[in-house]
Amino acid sequence: MHFIYKRVLIIGATSGIGIALAEKIIANGSHVVAVGRRKDRLDSLVEKYGSEKVSALQFDITNLGGIPSFVKTVLASHPDLDSVLLSSGIQRPLDFSSPESIDLDLVSTESTTNYISYIHILKYLLPYFLSSSSSASPKSLIFISSALGLVPIPKVAGYCASKAALHHLILCIREQVGGKGVKVVEIVPPAVRTELHDYDGNEEKGLGGRGKGVGMDLEVFTEEVWKGLEEGKDDIAVGMAAKAYEVFEEKRQGMFRMLMELMKGSGEK
Repeated sequence: MHFIYKRVLIIGATSGIGIALAEKIIANGSHVVAVGRRKDRLDSLVEKYGSEKVSALQFDITNLGGIPSFVKTVLASHPDLDSVLLSSGIQRPLDFSSPESIDLDLVSTESTTNYISYIHILKYLLPYFLSSSSSASPKSLIFISSALGLVPIPKVAGYCASKAALHHLILCIREQVGGKGVKVVEIVPPAVRTELHDYDGNEEKGLGGRGKGVGMDLEVFTEEVWKGLEEGKDDIAVGMAAKAYEVFEEKRQGMFRMLMELMKGSGEK
């Protein structure tokens, strides 16, 4: 098999896993529509590969009110869009043993970036995908979740909770639209050496500068993910996440599918 999608919208394409997969997809011959907050990085990506291989759109997905017009603009400019990769994410410490250290605005931003914004994007994007998807022109949604959504660590409790919410949302979305021609893929990374662990680059606060020393090598991770995408897998769990799938997640998803069959048998949707 091979990666069949020809025009891929990547949310969070300016750093880390997002830009690594963007470059891999471009190398595969697909066109990438790169989205992120940092215009300089978007411009660099276009300059590196050329406008025939990559388009760029600066947008901050925490601007929830701007998402309807953002999606409308994307679809008007790229009516042949056939895949969306949702990769944006931020990670912050959340320590309830020191409640005075908790910045509620940052908590809200983290939750919005990692989870809430995706619901807004899907609300306005899915009508197009559901109406235009077919066996001859399939569509896909590709999510980057996290092993910390399966097995949390206390230091970044808010991040873990947002990724756990995303993981369960993905299972439900797959059940709802999978039979309507939209493939739903979940990529589940372990810790990967990216800027995510720099806490948005706030070195002056003593929080950052650690991203390049934490977790799996980004290139190795990207190659493993790409293999899964080419094989057409729905769940691509890497590193620690693969172990979690082996130990308990496959069983839990089996229970989920059993529950869905029971609900269908009882006439519930």
